[in-house]
Amino acid sequence: MNPKVDFYFDKEKKWQKEIEQLRIIILDCGLTEELKWGCPCYTYGESNIVLIHVFKEYCACLFFKGALLNDADGILIQQTENVQSARQVRFTNVKEIAKMEKTLKAYIYEAIEVDRAGLKVKLKKTADFKIPGEFQKKLDKNAALKKAFNALTPGRQRAYIFYFSQAKQSKTREARVEKYIQQILEGKGLDD
Repeated sequence: MNPKVDFYFDKEKKWQKEIEQLRIIILDCGLTEELKWGCPCYTYGESNIVLIHVFKEYCACLFFKGALLNDADGILIQQTENVQSARQVRFTNVKEIAKMEKTLKAYIYEAIEVDRAGLKVKLKKTADFKIPGEFQKKLDKNAALKKAFNALTPGRQRAYIFYFSQAKQSKTREARVEKYIQQILEGKGLDD
C-alpha cells in the first residue's frame, strides 16, 4: 500500500468499504499502487493496468486495455461509445465484490499478460469519426477554419467532433459550432 494513496480511501465515504476491498484484491495480484489522475492506479512495470474510481451510482475498476481482454464472464462495460480502450467493472456493494474476487483477479492477471505481450488497442483515427454536417458546412465554406481545425492535435479534433455530435437538434449543433469557431481559429482545444 502506498501512503500517498491513503487519502483517497479516507476521503471517500459512500463507497469506502467497497474501494478498500478492491484495493486489497488488486494489491494481492502483485501490482504497484500509485496515485494518478487523483485516483488509485495500479501498475505493472511502467504500464497502467487498472484504476479504482467512484461515481454517484457505483464504484469501479477500470482496465486500461479492457477492450483486449477476453471478458468470458461478460462483466466489462464500455463507459461511452467513444471510449476505445478502457473498460469498467462496476460495483454497488461489498458483497458483489467478495463474490467476484476470483473473477476479478483472473481479469487482472489477464490484463498483466496483455501488457507483457505488448498488445495495443488499435485506436480509430480522427478521420474515422463522422463530422456533423453543420460543422462540415462551416469547414467547406471557410478555408481558414478548415486549416486551423486540421492543425489541431487529433485529441482536440475528436473533442470538438464529439461535442458537436452530442447535440440532438441541428439548431443546437449549429450554435455549438458557431460558439467555438474563434477558439478553433486560435488553435485552442475545447477546454482551453
